[in-house]
This record gives sequence, structure tokens and C-alpha cells, in this order.
Amino acid sequence: MNPKKLVRKILPKQGIKLAEETYRKSRVYTLQARYGFPAKGLRIIAITGTNGKTTTCCYINEVLKAAGYKTAMYTTAVIEMNGKPEPNKTHRSVALTGKLLEFLKSAKEQGVDFVVLEVTSMALHQHKLVGIPIEVAVMTNLTQDHLDYHKTMERYAEAKARLFNGYLKPKHCILNRDDDWYDYFQQQSVGQIATYGQISDSTVRIEKVIQEGQGSQWQLAYQSRAISLHTKLSALFNVYNATAAAAVGIILGLNDNAITEGIGTLELVPGRMENIDQGQNFTVWVDFAVTPDALQKVLQAGKHKGRVSIVFGATGDRDKAKRPIMGQLAAKYADSIYLTDDETYNEDPDAIRQAVYQGIVQAGGEPKTKVIADRYKAIQTAFKEAKKGDVVILAGMGHEDFRNMGGKNIPWDEREIARQLLAKA
Repeated sequence: MNPKKLVRKILPKQGIKLAEETYRKSRVYTLQARYGFPAKGLRIIAITGTNGKTTTCCYINEVLKAAGYKTAMYTTAVIEMNGKPEPNKTHRSVALTGKLLEFLKSAKEQGVDFVVLEVTSMALHQHKLVGIPIEVAVMTNLTQDHLDYHKTMERYAEAKARLFNGYLKPKHCILNRDDDWYDYFQQQSVGQIATYGQISDSTVRIEKVIQEGQGSQWQLAYQSRAISLHTKLSALFNVYNATAAAAVGIILGLNDNAITEGIGTLELVPGRMENIDQGQNFTVWVDFAVTPDALQKVLQAGKHKGRVSIVFGATGDRDKAKRPIMGQLAAKYADSIYLTDDETYNEDPDAIRQAVYQGIVQAGGEPKTKVIADRYKAIQTAFKEAKKGDVVILAGMGHEDFRNMGGKNIPWDEREIARQLLAKA
């Protein structure tokens, strides 16, 4: 019998859990010793949440650089070391433990002042950050995702809370005051708490938001200060992402000019509402939205501009409960729906699409929906049927450069595919 299966047969569930947790922690400490505890002495800012992690990291990175600091950053889409960015081709939001320690070691060797890390609930649950000192911990928001792994929202929140509570003991905790789970994380946080949001008692308060054709402008009220900010990234959710970054700057004592310059500098986050312009008379966004909340927000952002079409599917081997919800949201906010395959992994693609389609039907979206399994053809059809002034959203793939179809990785860069199709039109 397989040793793992034998252990699971002999030990009770709680015993198995304790053994797994002990092994994971000891393995991390062993690797840290091998790499000479590279996180020691580094100033680390860690960002978690369901959506907005990558973008918030990028904003923070730009604010720190505007203040004259050397930085290193590891996110789902971009890895940057001392001013040299490169695409993250691993499809991992958090590097494997050994690779993460190599990254931190390189940061120390290059004299980096701050390290900005995107942190997932699974990385926290698996103890990947044990022994890594966190100076500032940031929460973006908590909405449904990863229930295939965590099973319940309560367990999902519990895993996220490890970044803020006595488990990692951050010096500062920056929380989204407007998020539904704020009270929970406020109670969990052990560091000095600062909040951001539109609610009046937010430490850093968002005021006077004006959403423009390209970007947004708003004011931040902090104690007796008022900071005017502008971002080139569209949508209200990016105002929140940028404000979280501004709150980090404020807590670290950076001057207003550095915060303003850093927020205004960021022009693009790969695969996040990335505009594809080949001279067509309609807008095309490639976006990584893979959760109900992210999908709703990008659809709402599109509705601000005009009629919205969406090409999307759902990922295989992931949280199945969110599939019909995403279908319902597409039916509610989109004017035309092109239901297609995302990444199937080892699941039946027909079953994945059917689960999403059930949500579309429940919300009355069947008449405006076309089911086209071939993603290339679905995008091609959406472009052919788009009218002047429309917004066509390609959701789910974002910055990624391959798709896992049936367990095999197939080259796929949705941004380049969109450019090629638009150029042929």
C-alpha cells in the first residue's frame, strides 16, 4: 500500500492534519536555514485578498520607487527585481518555497529596501510565509473563491487572517473598511491597524471620485491632510487598489508627492483590463477575472462606457459553486454573452460550460447567449458582431501565456490573439 494512504488509514483526521502542518512548517524552516534566512533584515509588504492583489502590489511598488527606494516585487503577473520587471511565466501567485527564498536572497544581495509580495490563502494555509517578517500586511477584499480548497468562506477567511494575526505578527495591518469581512479581519489583526474606504471613519478616506474615460481622479482625506490622486487605470475598484497603496505610503511616512507620483505612474498591469487597440471602433479589454466579484466589477466598468459583450468560461478543477453565479452575473450585466472554454485541466469541458450556462438561464440570459466551445472562434465571433462604441471583454485568461487543456499546457496569449484577429478584421 502507498505509504501516504497507509498513514491516512491509521491516523485519525486530526492526527493527519497535525502531521501535515508540522511537516510543512519544519520543511520551510529547514529551507530557510539552507538559504541563510534571507528574509531577515528585509522590509516586507504583503498583500492578500480575493481580487486586486496584483494591481495593488504594482501601485505600492511604484509609490516606493517614486520615494527613491529600491524594490523587489513578486506577483501573479509580474516579477520585478531592483527596477527590472519581467513577466511571471510560472502561473504561480506565490513562488514555490525554494524559489521564494531564492528571490528574497537575491533581493538582499542587490540591496533592495522593500519587498512587495502577493500572498494567497493557500500559501498562508500551507505555511509558506512562516519565519518571514512582515512589516505591512494589506487586505484588498474577501469574496467567494477557492472553496474547492477551503470548503467554506469561514475557512477561507481564517487562512487569509494568518497574514494579520499572531501567526505572522505584522507591524501594520491595512484593511478595507468597506469590505463585508472588515469586522472579522479587524478582530484578527494584531498590528497597528489603518483602514481605507469611503466609510466616514476610514483612516484614509476616499472622496470626490470622478471616473474618466481613461482612469479616475479622487481625493484622500487623512487626518488634516487632503491628497489629490489620479490613476490611468479605469474603474472604481482600481481607485480602491490605488488607495490601499497610498495608505501604505502614508503609514510608512512617505511624502505626498511620492504617493501622487507613484499612483499616477502606473499605466498598465498585464492582463488586468488591458486595452487592446488595433484601430477598431470598439473597445477590447483582456482581463483576468476568474471570480464572481471580479467578473461583476469588470462588467460594471464596461457598462460605464457602453454596450458590453463578454467572452468567458470557467476554470476546471476549481471552485464549482461559483460557476452558475458567474453565469448569472454575465446575464445581468452583459448585453451579449459568448460562453466558451477557459482552462479545462482534467474536467469535462461540456460539464463546466453547462454549469455556467445554468446560471445564465436562471437569470434570463439565454436569448443573448451563444455557446462556442472553441475560444478562438468565440473571440472571433464577438469581434465580428461588435458594433461601434461597444466594449468586448475577454475574461479569464488575462496575462497568461498558456492554457491547461485536458492536463496539457497549450500556448495561448489572449492579448496577442486579440491583436491578430483585430488586425485581420
